[in-house]
Amino acid sequence: MIYKTLAERLRIRINSADFAIGDALPSEKRLAAEFSVSRMTLRKAVSLLIEWGLVRRCHGSGTFVAQKDLQHETRGLMGFSELMKELGRPTVSQVLEFRMMGAPPAIASQLRIKADERIYYSRRVRFVEGKPVVLEDSYMPGRLFGNLSVAHLEGSKFAYIIEDECHINIAGNYESFSPILADSTIGALLHVAEGTPLLRLTSLSYSDTGDYINYSVIFRNANEYHVDYHLKRNK
Repeated sequence: MIYKTLAERLRIRINSADFAIGDALPSEKRLAAEFSVSRMTLRKAVSLLIEWGLVRRCHGSGTFVAQKDLQHETRGLMGFSELMKELGRPTVSQVLEFRMMGAPPAIASQLRIKADERIYYSRRVRFVEGKPVVLEDSYMPGRLFGNLSVAHLEGSKFAYIIEDECHINIAGNYESFSPILADSTIGALLHVAEGTPLLRLTSLSYSDTGDYINYSVIFRNANEYHVDYHLKRNK
């Protein structure tokens, strides 16, 4: 339907840098003219935005941005739980699989270890305010994390590695992004239809001692999770 398509276009604009929380949307007349739709169609689209919690309508004053979709600006290396805590968004991690296994050759190559060396494999779904937004498959060398448990993975993996028990200093992280379409399994876990566009991220973290400590393949629901990068040039 036209109004649903319009609502999605407005949603993208609201989540862009063009708007901050509390900003007023342009008038109905202006938006209707811009998108070449009737004011009735526009009102239906705005009603959807209100239903999604993105805007609020103040009678006599206009329509204002109430919040953005789950979003953060990346300036440095932080864990997902740390980012969500900083944003004040309640986060829950559900561990679906957790086991020790021999490293397959492809994973061993990423972690710079021998094939079949013992590693931890885990699959988690990360929920924010009750919505599943991230599916994460992680591989971690067993020799570095001898007491890793489900309880650690239900909390912050970064806190376990850096602060609480292992005291490993993470020096950096390599990331690679690619768009994919959800298959039936991933779609069911993220509560989206098969064929929904997702963002696939591979993440490889290394310590200041030169060890590769975590390789993850992460699937993000692009409709619910947005990332802005602020990169500075070193001269």
